[in-house]
Amino acid sequence: MRNNKKFYKCDMRMFAKIKEKIASYYLIQNYKKIFPYIRPYWFRALLAILITIPVGSMDAVIAWSLKPYMDIVLIEKSVRSAAYVPLLIIVFSLTQSFLNYAATYLNGWVGRKITNDLKDDLYVKLLQNDVAFFDRSTSGDIQIRFNSDAESACSGLINNIKIFATRFFSSIALICVLFYNSWQLTIVALIFMFAAFVPLGKIRKRIKALTMQSLTAGGNIATQYNEAFNGNRVITSYNLHEQQHRIFSFNQKNIFKLSMKMIQRTGLVSPMMHFLISSGIAGVVWFGSYLIVTGQMTGGNFVSFIAALLMLYTPIKTIGNSYNALQMSFLAMERVFEILEKVPSITNSPNAIPLEKIKKNIVFKNVCFEYIPGKRVLNDINIDIPVGHMIAIVGNSGGGKTTFVNLIPRFYDVTAGEILIDGINIKDLDLYSLRDKIAMVFQDNFLFTGTIRENILLGKENATEEELNAAINAACLREFINSLDAGVDTQIGERGILLSGGQKQRVGIARAFIKNAPIVILDEATSALDNKSEAVVQQAIDNLMRDRTVFVIAHRLSTVRNADKIIVINQGKIVEVGSHKELLAKENGIYKSLYDAQLKI
Repeated sequence: MRNNKKFYKCDMRMFAKIKEKIASYYLIQNYKKIFPYIRPYWFRALLAILITIPVGSMDAVIAWSLKPYMDIVLIEKSVRSAAYVPLLIIVFSLTQSFLNYAATYLNGWVGRKITNDLKDDLYVKLLQNDVAFFDRSTSGDIQIRFNSDAESACSGLINNIKIFATRFFSSIALICVLFYNSWQLTIVALIFMFAAFVPLGKIRKRIKALTMQSLTAGGNIATQYNEAFNGNRVITSYNLHEQQHRIFSFNQKNIFKLSMKMIQRTGLVSPMMHFLISSGIAGVVWFGSYLIVTGQMTGGNFVSFIAALLMLYTPIKTIGNSYNALQMSFLAMERVFEILEKVPSITNSPNAIPLEKIKKNIVFKNVCFEYIPGKRVLNDINIDIPVGHMIAIVGNSGGGKTTFVNLIPRFYDVTAGEILIDGINIKDLDLYSLRDKIAMVFQDNFLFTGTIRENILLGKENATEEELNAAINAACLREFINSLDAGVDTQIGERGILLSGGQKQRVGIARAFIKNAPIVILDEATSALDNKSEAVVQQAIDNLMRDRTVFVIAHRLSTVRNADKIIVINQGKIVEVGSHKELLAKENGIYKSLYDAQLKI
């Protein structure tokens, strides 16, 4: 039994060492991955590093100059002969300050450029992610991972390169001064210095899990701020201020606990280093006193040595805190490249075919779909939709209606079966050209910050003024726009907050109009409107549907009576198909039951 325990302990130690090596490997790999972002600015980046050579080396010059100064003053008792030394120190310090500013400016410039390029790629990656990714993510998590992590990774990398380079050259030069003054004392000093670095090896393992938890907690806080802004009316109307404050306080307490755990795990590092460094100084003073008394060292040598030693040791005392920040940057870098290397689940096939025109039909063939493995939302869907037909999808809430239409533009990919357009599987079609042929109007159309014009032109950026006016007229927006002082250039606020529900829907319809796509998908576009608004929006929708293949998800069945075909979906299956008249003729039919129930309301 004891042998088994020994074997287990040995095995765990080996496993830990392997993990450390893997972590180091990935650290090197991440640095290699960021080099392409540095390459366009390599000259300035290199210049910033080269400047750190004299910046660091001048520390040693100042320390070295103390030897002749002190020897002249102490031995020759002549202040005038040594007057040049303070002047030399001032000149070198001024030069060092100027070069340090230049290095800081260049590093800041390069760092900002790299950060911007990295954020640009991350934003492109964010836009390319499939809908399922956004289903799983919160706004706070996205803000942290696609914005804050890039800031942490780049600022940490650039700042630490500057600090490392400056301190490296400074340390080399100062160690040379130490050896110049006394090789015996230098050995003592270096033993304590290397001993002080030992605790740093443990930090990475201690903080990685906590860092990930802290980032998640920070994302939760960011999400709450977003929800407080976007959901302010719900919070006010339902008197949720105290409830939201409780959740916020809970998240704050969680961050506090994680912060304290971080301090518990890393807080002793800097004090330990401080103690070891101070012990090193004490050892040098004790041994140096002996060397002076025995005549092996002059007072000037000793003062110069102590000055160089303090310059070498002082940054090391607080390096524990800097190392924590450095590790945070490394972890942020890992997260950034994890995102950049992740391939979205929905992408173009290698030989994707551009969709030029839809000539015949759209066919669902044995289509099955599930969001969660093993829980089917759609099951064995078979339907043939000829071009130019209006198809209405109705059924009970949660039956799979929205999922049905979301599969056409490949918001999600089918789990089984296939969707064909003119006999070609949509997975083999170019994604851009497929989605370019589809215009969607949602129940709650998202409008971007800007003007009415800018939001409509999202459907076609290069549209002419005539096309814009035609879309406005067809969407029944003309009267409303004419009532505005700034007309079509009126600012609508974030998410179109300054518009009513019906006005937002009509802007969304105008956007779909100007796109002029052959397929139109209407996802309960009037269900959230009052009767007056619905009548206006319905007229706009009728204009939009002309001469197009239309999919309508309808809650109010009175709006789909003119559909060429009505599909009734219940629990993920097509249970009835037919025209309004045909389905009403079915005794005990599901559509008839739904229609009769709405007539009674």
